Amino acid sequence: MTSDAPLDPIAALPLVHPLDLPVDTPWLDWVAARGDQQLTATRALVDQLKAEAPRDALTVLHRWNEAQTALSNAGSVGALFSEVHPDQAVRERAEALVQDVQKLDTDLGLDPDLYAVFERLSGDGLDLDAQRVLERTLRDFRRSGVDRDEATRNRLRELNERAVQLSQEFSKNVRQDVRSIRVRPEQLAGLPRDWVQAHPVEPDGLVTVTTDYPDVVPFRTFAHDAQARRDLVTQAQTVAWPANDAVLQGLFAVRREIAGLLGFDTWADYDAEVKMIGTGAAIGDFVERIAELSATSAERDKQLLVERLRRDRPDATDIDSPDVTYYAELVRKEDLAVDAQLVRTFFPFEQVRQGLLDVTGALFGLDWQRVDDAATWHDDVATYDVAFGGECIGRIHLDLHPRDGKFKHAAQFDLVRGVAGSQLAEGVLVCNLSRGLLEHDEVVTLFHEFGHLVHHVLAGRGDWVRFSGVATEWDFVEAPSQMLEEWAWDPDVLATFARNAEGETIPADLVQAMRRANDFGKGYDARTQMFYAALSYDFHVHQTDDLTVRLRELMGRYSAFPYVAGTHMHCSFGHLDGYSSGYYTYMWSLVIAKDMFSAFDPANLLDLEVAGAYRDKVLVPGGRQDAADLVEDFLGREYTFDAYAAWLAQ
Repeated sequence: MTSDAPLDPIAALPLVHPLDLPVDTPWLDWVAARGDQQLTATRALVDQLKAEAPRDALTVLHRWNEAQTALSNAGSVGALFSEVHPDQAVRERAEALVQDVQKLDTDLGLDPDLYAVFERLSGDGLDLDAQRVLERTLRDFRRSGVDRDEATRNRLRELNERAVQLSQEFSKNVRQDVRSIRVRPEQLAGLPRDWVQAHPVEPDGLVTVTTDYPDVVPFRTFAHDAQARRDLVTQAQTVAWPANDAVLQGLFAVRREIAGLLGFDTWADYDAEVKMIGTGAAIGDFVERIAELSATSAERDKQLLVERLRRDRPDATDIDSPDVTYYAELVRKEDLAVDAQLVRTFFPFEQVRQGLLDVTGALFGLDWQRVDDAATWHDDVATYDVAFGGECIGRIHLDLHPRDGKFKHAAQFDLVRGVAGSQLAEGVLVCNLSRGLLEHDEVVTLFHEFGHLVHHVLAGRGDWVRFSGVATEWDFVEAPSQMLEEWAWDPDVLATFARNAEGETIPADLVQAMRRANDFGKGYDARTQMFYAALSYDFHVHQTDDLTVRLRELMGRYSAFPYVAGTHMHCSFGHLDGYSSGYYTYMWSLVIAKDMFSAFDPANLLDLEVAGAYRDKVLVPGGRQDAADLVEDFLGREYTFDAYAAWLAQ
């Protein structure tokens, strides 16, 4: 469906201000008050809507929009601060808020009186955006089970509340279970000097290495000691085990029952109904297609790893994850002439952060203005107002370093979803990056996640909260971020900010070599992704008594590498929670990202005409159109597998 309303990203709007975060008020009180106020507003608006029951469809939809905005505001505060606030009491209060939001959302979706208000509405006379809101709202009610009998509705309510509790328990177990190994100083051989300096020898003569990203990524990449690498990888892949094994079994059971009560064969079928892919069975087909496309490339590059491993261990017949990253780095260094330790000298954190802002500002016509006196939840957080055409259109917060109790991965969180004339879009980028020199992989991650933040702000100026921000189908949301990664590989782009301590700009030939080296392993990386996708799909389609046994079976079928004895990576695989059966979406999005990127001239990635068209046709609309229509509008044709297949075959 195509909207008939113009998408003018610089149209004048009433002045709205960023959210007032607490300065003098204790954070615990502020989170509680913000949540309670927004939930109270939601209930009042819904009660008014049911009591008055206006016949005019547009009036109903606008009041519903206000209620959904308030509910979103409460949910955003809960979801963010349950994961990032340094005070455990605040995190726990935010977790309770998430439960309250989900309970109210479930209650609204199962309220037959509220459903009746919408069911009798006609879309006649509504513009296309309002028609889309009405259609999606009615679909939401159907998918919630509002048309089922009272006993079924009550059971669905119980199950949804239980699902939220299990989800929070899963995340908490991952956050709190930071494991470590202790090694002798000589076992740090191979690691960068600054990393070693940041890990002092303790009084007993040993060094602690944790499973947090800034420790585990460099260690498994550079540490010469094979047993120490294996010990750390094993610890990293047993985080939250055995606790989360039982949590996942409970979560899968809840989802199976919900799907069955709503008339779906599996949770994957239920989940896929509102995605681009359409059906659960299509997920399995997609996994098989990518596995087949990547098989030749995967086997070719794996054999290079095994050959390099045999130079150190002549009797080796295979290679597994504790050795893969280390030997892939050796192949890139020795055969492809890329030394990651040299590369990282060009990426001091502060330069990378500023460079990212400069590049995306130029590309999308945005101005990032540092707000030094902004209230934040931690001293690490940097805040920027976002201007477009001289007008403030949003605010972002960058929370980029690890700390105890914080979310362990990388993601963009909403703080406020933008609504025209009502509230300014605010987003938070949460990462766990090193404070000194960054690995180039960390630079790529930063570009990727920042893509979500740009999408959130640019798509936060419409009338309907439902379409605000990253509101497209879930299997498209990664595509814009995956495409932005390409700018982190371009010599001209990197030359604008990648400089070493002597002020030397990263050489273009080194960047080109990095790109060639990065292409090494893309086949077996794709197979790994398909293993993850198969895992998330299979666990939601088939009841599995022993998750680790099934994990080993799927790994044997899809991954290029064997299972590591004693590990249970599913217990910390956060996507089993958030993405449920839909981990395939990363690769699905990558297929589309490669196709969209084909519209850009590789020799001039800062071409503002193409970038502007992409911004206005793909990012600005948010959820106002189906993702396939957004892409077709930008490319002038339907998307295809061609660009992805060509890249994989190189």
